[in-house]
Amino acid sequence: AGAAEGAIDAASILKPALARGELQTVGATTMDEYRKYLERDAALERRFQQIKVAEPSVEETVEILKGLRDRYEAHHRIRITDEALTSASELADRYISDRFLPDKAIDLIDEAASRMRIRTMTAPPSYRELEEEIASVRKEKEAAIEAQEFEKAANLRDKERKLSHKKLELEDAWKSSDEGMRASIGEDEIAEIVSMWTGIPVVKITEAESKKLLRMEDELHQRLVGQDPAVRAVSKAIRRARAGLKDPRRPTGSFIFLGPSGVGKTELARTLAAFLFGDEDHLVQIDMSEYMEKHSVSRLVGSPPGYVGHDEGGQLTEVVRRKPYSVILFDEIEKAHPDVFNILLQILEDGRLTDSQGRTVDFRNAILIMTSNIGASMITKDTPLGFTQTATKGMSYDDMKSRITGELKRVFRPEFLNRVDEVIVFHKLEKAEISSIVDLMIDRLRGQMAASGVTVELTAAGRDLLVDKGYDPMLGARPLRRAIQRYIEDKLSDAMLERSFPEGTVVMVDAQDDDTVLTVNGEVVGGTVELPMVGLDEPVAQGVGGPSGPPPAGEAEGPDAGGASAGA
Repeated sequence: AGAAEGAIDAASILKPALARGELQTVGATTMDEYRKYLERDAALERRFQQIKVAEPSVEETVEILKGLRDRYEAHHRIRITDEALTSASELADRYISDRFLPDKAIDLIDEAASRMRIRTMTAPPSYRELEEEIASVRKEKEAAIEAQEFEKAANLRDKERKLSHKKLELEDAWKSSDEGMRASIGEDEIAEIVSMWTGIPVVKITEAESKKLLRMEDELHQRLVGQDPAVRAVSKAIRRARAGLKDPRRPTGSFIFLGPSGVGKTELARTLAAFLFGDEDHLVQIDMSEYMEKHSVSRLVGSPPGYVGHDEGGQLTEVVRRKPYSVILFDEIEKAHPDVFNILLQILEDGRLTDSQGRTVDFRNAILIMTSNIGASMITKDTPLGFTQTATKGMSYDDMKSRITGELKRVFRPEFLNRVDEVIVFHKLEKAEISSIVDLMIDRLRGQMAASGVTVELTAAGRDLLVDKGYDPMLGARPLRRAIQRYIEDKLSDAMLERSFPEGTVVMVDAQDDDTVLTVNGEVVGGTVELPMVGLDEPVAQGVGGPSGPPPAGEAEGPDAGGASAGA
């Protein structure tokens, strides 16, 4: 009864015996497999009484581990402290979300004990020396036998026996001392394993790290010029998280970065990833312009069952499952379809998201950064009304922030903005800040040239020229990068291809006649920047050298003049 007609399976054989009470059975299975194999057969399911075994609490897990402690201590020959059991239960519950207690806590104890055992099982130096001596005597003995020096071989055989006996005694002494002086594992060893599994730094904050976190603003400013409010807000969020004071259910921090193009919004996210992890690879960058259509939203969490790509997982959820401790950058968020924000609501409030396969992805250790150009025109305009004292510098930062926040409320829904920790407005870059960025970019160029053994030095006049050519308040720092390419890198590459510089060569970059001049030991190298000549049959190609010789007088200030400041 209950199964397919005519089918003889194990259930059909067991059911009569179970019904008559001739067979007593205790089975264990998961809820998914019970639903798949037993619930379909109502007659078989009726023969059993269900007992649901829930996941134990952290306190119950500690008691389970205490019961297992003796077995693991005997197996690994390591002492397991009470602190290790407690921290294994708590850290497994908090940081390992894709498995259940007590299984994951037992694995933590097992791996920490085995690592400690491997560290402490190294043989003493005298034991190794004895092994080498035995190998040497054995080799001599075999050589004596081959040379038919049997008396010498017999003496060497006796010596080998004595050394082997001595080795056994030393081995016994080493094992007995090892039994008496067992190493122990505690909270730090468990935290080390959790960090290794998840990539999350759960080890206690060391003195060196606490100093690093306290001067976090200075560290970030080494790569990011200006933007003090943004750097301060991000630094405070990280310090709260590492001190254990953040809301345990929400992400480490969630920010919206607003400001014009090229002022450092994406660069701050990259710098933060490099500061926290020593590597920009922990920055998960998602370009929201790829999610403009309604149907593309499902790519974040994975295709639903029955659709192509269901087994592959989502582009956001899979990355965070692999690297739960990362900086997630949603670039140009205003370009995304409004349905994307429905997904972000759950991440921002609960710190978790369920993918298309029903797996819960933990975002509690991630930092969410969203960038947008909303209100950028207000920042770059800076045109106050009337004859006020601020007429020279435009709006104050607070006024500008309140106006842009008002613009933000028109675009995004209040329930989304209400869940974000902080909205940070990036101001436009001033000329003094562009000058500091020149130094950063030249430092980067020096690093690239170090492999060739060539050093690049910049004079004050050369720096002023680059600032002048690369400063555009509407476009931020990106024109400066193009100016350095055009006025330094192009000439330097030509010079390096024309001649080979010996190691230790210093290339000086100076300014002369509205152009840069590269010199080595007073000798000019690399030539000059050639502005393209615009002919009737020739398209305008900015940044590409045209025919040699000066352009006509009327064209020097023509099409390319704007390109030198805005697009160079």
